[in-house]
Amino acid sequence: QVQVVESGGGQVQAGGSLRLSCVASGRTFSIYAMQWYRQAPGDQRELVASISSGTTTYHDFVKGRFTISRANAKDTVDLQMNSLKPEDTAVYYCRVVVYGGIDYWGQGTQVTVSS
Repeated sequence: QVQVVESGGGQVQAGGSLRLSCVASGRTFSIYAMQWYRQAPGDQRELVASISSGTTTYHDFVKGRFTISRANAKDTVDLQMNSLKPEDTAVYYCRVVVYGGIDYWGQGTQVTVSS
């Protein structure tokens, strides 16, 4: 079992920055990938960024603005979000994938960007 807890959401004006953090605990030695998703009201949950074995991937809509990073010793993954836009408003979720394909989700953290 892996427990996942996100933090760092909040409200910011367009053009501002926020940093989200996700801490995994439990059987963290089996982690394969750590990811950030987001879900806006009425929309499907979508992948924002992913990191696995040091390799990062981003959805096109955040490239150049968001940066995902992982501190292995602490089993944390951060998402630095710069140049935020109103359309970035959503609940952001951390997903942890372990070897074998089992995934664990956090409870989500709200990000609101006002124009």
